[in-house]
Amino acid sequence: MGAIEDVYDDLDTDVPLSEFRAAVEAKVEQMGGLADDETAAMLIAHELSDDEVSGVADIEPGVEEVKFLAKVTSVGELRTFEREGEDEPGRVVNVEAADETGVVRLAFWDDQAAAVAEEGFEEGTVLRVKGRPKEGLNGIEVSVYEAQVDEDAEIEVALTDEVRIEDLALGQSDVSVEGRVLDVGSIRTFDRDDGSEGRVANLSIGDETGRVRVTLWDERTEETEAVSVGESVEVVDGYVRERDGSLELHVGNRGAVETIDAEIEYVPQTTPIEALELDQVVDIGGVIRSVDPVRTFDRDDGSEGQVRNVRVQDETGDIRVALWGEKADVDLGPGDTAYFTDVEIRDGWQEDLEASAGWRSTVTVMDASGPAPTSSDGSASLSSFGESADTGATGSTAEADDAESASEPGGTTIGDEEDGGGGAEGREEGAVVEFTGVVVQPGDPTILDDGEETMRVVTDADLSLGEEVTARGTMREGRLDAEELF
Repeated sequence: MGAIEDVYDDLDTDVPLSEFRAAVEAKVEQMGGLADDETAAMLIAHELSDDEVSGVADIEPGVEEVKFLAKVTSVGELRTFEREGEDEPGRVVNVEAADETGVVRLAFWDDQAAAVAEEGFEEGTVLRVKGRPKEGLNGIEVSVYEAQVDEDAEIEVALTDEVRIEDLALGQSDVSVEGRVLDVGSIRTFDRDDGSEGRVANLSIGDETGRVRVTLWDERTEETEAVSVGESVEVVDGYVRERDGSLELHVGNRGAVETIDAEIEYVPQTTPIEALELDQVVDIGGVIRSVDPVRTFDRDDGSEGQVRNVRVQDETGDIRVALWGEKADVDLGPGDTAYFTDVEIRDGWQEDLEASAGWRSTVTVMDASGPAPTSSDGSASLSSFGESADTGATGSTAEADDAESASEPGGTTIGDEEDGGGGAEGREEGAVVEFTGVVVQPGDPTILDDGEETMRVVTDADLSLGEEVTARGTMREGRLDAEELF
């Protein structure tokens, strides 16, 4: 083995030996015989190792030059711009590239941009890049000095037109992803440093792989007014940024949020309520047991805030959730299946834990036909509570109304012209009754809630929490002895 091979073996590089040997020979010739093979090999080795990074994720701004390998995932169009004091317009082409560790934008300028636009890079091409990194609008950006195709290097990055939420990575731009709308926030205004007014709005979307917060700016904020929770949308030409340790998908002037005709499945992953600990930020899900009225309060700055408390229960326990700001206006009722993301677990009243749903949180009321949230171990989190539920925690027990009151929705007495209404107490012993409601407590007895009143139902049927059923039978000792369920 020669001196060139000895030096090469000590290198941690993806450069093939044939290219390394050719570079050494060129260096010997360049130095006019002042360096032998070993010296030239060491010089080339130093050039290869200087400022090399082990992966795209290790690229940081602030250094003069960085070298790395990355696979081309997309190539933008040639754009021109005016330079101050120059007649000749500037030109730039942005190329997205990635390796197993992350994504980076490569900026090719002027003559290089023209060459890329004319000759192009195919998606999947592996480039050996040398350039200067800086902090761009959408993450790390490298202004390219040199870029050479490396046909021998392999990078395990899948190329696909279909981007799922779990595929999003910091630094991506011009990315489009489909999802189901989980939450839509209001449009907020703010003052920029230049005195102009900016606007921002948020929504949250999910697919079968996860969820992501979408931030829309300025003119694009109006698009939040055209979408509703439960609809399917496509976020077009977004860019990925990081906030508070989580990825967000941002939509600027070039992007859009468009409704699409597609059924997108979203299965939330939740933490069991019994496993919650102080100061965690978690996702929880369950059936709403009670809902308090909205309360208003004065903030220290003189503005008015609002909050509403709800109690949510899964098969492991229950917890109070404080809904702050616009979250307090979410339409929730006893028996609804709801999902709360990014809630903070705090000390509550009487030393109980409570969950706080603030600006970062998402509150989603799940469709009855949609999938129930699952716990972090993948098991269904909204299964039957059995006899462990507190029958006094429904938050919707109705008192007997006057005999002159009209019949409550969902509670129709068959064979009686007058119905006392207002719950089981208002129905005569032996009366045949049909009642439709949502199961807020399975077991013996099963408790149904129609939003106005509750009904205790005696049945052997195996009913699930959150299921809507109609029970028909005879009133006995203040309970509906179900003879039919449908």
